[in-house]
Amino acid sequence: MSLVYLLALLGAILGTALLDWRHKLALCGGAPGRTLIIIGVGVGFFLLWDVVGIAEGVFFRGSGPWMTGLLLGPELPLEELFFLILLCYATLIAYLLAAAALGRRNQR
Repeated sequence: MSLVYLLALLGAILGTALLDWRHKLALCGGAPGRTLIIIGVGVGFFLLWDVVGIAEGVFFRGSGPWMTGLLLGPELPLEELFFLILLCYATLIAYLLAAAALGRRNQR
């Protein structure tokens, strides 16, 4: 059992949170409840997508020396949950950063 991939995902989530905190965008920008709902809906959608893909035989768990080996369900590794959190949170932060930059540019 290795924690390398899980720790890398947690580090990336922390880095995204630091960007959020620095620019006061989502969780740190006065809308933590809305942010958690958006991330939760996104993660829920992609987990459902994964479950359907697994049931249809399209998705399967790849094994690797960097993964914990812990499963949330058949063919659904623990790391997938944290990857989906990172995906949704980073996408939200990228969107908000771009919107803020474009808003500043349009004010000139």
